[in-house]
Order: sequence, then C-alpha cells, then structure tokens
Amino acid sequence: MKDFRDYSLLPHNTFGIDARCRRFVAYESVDEARQLARVLTDADQPLLIIGGGSNLLLTHDFEGTVVRSEIRGIEVLEENDSEVLARVGSGECWDDFVATCVERGWYGAENLSLIPGDVGASAVQNIGAYGAEVATIIYKVEAVRLNDGECETIPAEACHYGYRQSRFKQEWKGRYLITHVVYRLSKVFRPLLDYGNIRAELERQAITTPTALQLRNAIIAIRQAKLPDHRVEGNAGSFFVNPVVPRQQFEALLKRYPQMPHYHVSDSQEKIPAGWLIEQCGWKGRTLGRAGVHDKQALVLVNRGGATGSEVLHLCNLICQDVQQQFGIEIHPEVNIV
Repeated sequence: MKDFRDYSLLPHNTFGIDARCRRFVAYESVDEARQLARVLTDADQPLLIIGGGSNLLLTHDFEGTVVRSEIRGIEVLEENDSEVLARVGSGECWDDFVATCVERGWYGAENLSLIPGDVGASAVQNIGAYGAEVATIIYKVEAVRLNDGECETIPAEACHYGYRQSRFKQEWKGRYLITHVVYRLSKVFRPLLDYGNIRAELERQAITTPTALQLRNAIIAIRQAKLPDHRVEGNAGSFFVNPVVPRQQFEALLKRYPQMPHYHVSDSQEKIPAGWLIEQCGWKGRTLGRAGVHDKQALVLVNRGGATGSEVLHLCNLICQDVQQQFGIEIHPEVNIV
C-alpha cells in the first residue's frame, strides 16, 4: 500500500492544479482496501476518494486524506456464445478497458471510447457519451465498506443509475472503496450511430457499415477534434451536465430559438446541450484571467496556464449566472469541486 504525507495532487488531477493533501493512500488489492478501511481514523477526515482525477477541480489544499484504487486486471467470470462477464480492477484505465473489449469482440463500450478516468469512477459517475451510458453494461460493483472493512457486492439495479448519477454520488458518497466492476458485454455487435456526428465522421472516412474498431476510431477522432488534451491544456472534459427541462419550458424556448439542438428524454422532458447554451451567451473561446472556455467546445473549461481552482470556479459561476439570466435554465457542474 502506498502511503504519503503532505503529498502533491498535481499528478492526480487533469486540470493541472498543484494542490496538496495531508495524506495520500493508494490500495492495490482487496486485502489492502480492507486493511485501509480498518485503520482509517477520525484524524484522516475529511476523506476524498478519487479515480484518475479527470472529473475533479481542486480549489484549495485538502486538509484530509485522499484515497485511490490502483487495483488492476481484467478477468473473465463467465462466457458463452452471446455474452461475457468481465471483472475489472477499479484502478484500470477506462479507455484501456474499452480497447481490450473491442480487441476481444466484447461489445457495448465502444461508444464510450477515450473518456478519461478509471474503471471505478465509471460506476460512480455513470459515464456516458454518443448515445451510450455505462449503466447499461454494468452487472455489479464489488466494494469494501469503510465502516467495517467488509466486502459487499452491489447489483447494478441497486445503484439507481440515472443521467450522470448514482447512489455512489449521493447517499453512498464516502461509504465504499470500490475494488472491481463487473460488466456484461455482448458478443453481438449492435452499433449505435445516431447520436452527434458519428455518421458524418464515418461518411468522411467512406465507411458505411463500421466494425467495432472503426466505430471506436471514429469516436476517438471526433473527441480529439473538439476536446483539448489535458497534458497540453488542463481540463476535466465536459465541465457541465446537460440540463433536462420540462416540456413546457422547452417548447417556449424552441419558439425563441428554432435552431436550438435538443434530445428527447420523455414525454414530459427534453435535454438541451449545455455547450450550446454557454455558446449563445458568448463564452466560447473566452478567457478570464488564467482560466477559459475551450474554443471548440464550450462545455469544456480549461486551465490556460497556472490557473488556480478558485479561478476556474469563478469562471464557472459567471457562466451559470449568464445562462440562468438568458434562458431561465440552471446548469450545474459535472465535476467534483473540492
């Protein structure tokens, strides 16, 4: 088990914020997670459980203990002609796992290609992109309870997954150390192509009937074209959650903005892209101090160089105010602000 004091979190957040924590602990096995749960004391509080740091904004030094999983490995639990159950260590890189799935002919994760972060975080955040959500392939989550160090297996339906939500983000926050996620993947490839500009990218490549690898590569190309590399310009990917609004409000807005993009949620609700709302307010490409809005995707806030978390948060708050004033819609950060 890795255990450090007065530790820099710069390598553990993609925003590139050089904050420190009082203690940093990384567990590399289930036994180490159990041991850690049993030795943590009140002196370790507050506790912050992180993954790859790709969904994290640090606004100050953390006066507590930061914990992350470094459990690796991909194991086949069950397999038949139509599907496979894969048990994956929570510290595995998510996109490496997606690449493995495509390589082995396990389908269902390909639309989630190039999403940064770890496997454990996928089960917390319910990551999603291009018409897919990880909740549709999660079978169960294996975790260690922090209160007593015992192992617990949690079926996916008990996690109450919703749009970028789970019980791990709500009432279960800080209750578990996730050790493994078990995914149910299909051996039958059913491509999801009708979201965003997937079909346009495939047409650009002269592909009419894509393989899973071709679909994955198309999504990677789309993401790389519009999202900045955090190693060059610090960011946490999509900073805001796309708002879901009541049907009546949506219809009133559509009369004012006939070109407004939107996605059907239900008979009573519609989703509006937060990036479009932010762009209409004139924020796309703007810089405020050392923080800014990406010039190709207004959903992404970036560290122009040397920005503090407080500067990024100030920019976030101003954007939220402008969207509320112009559209009457509250938008909220997707990232975990600490």
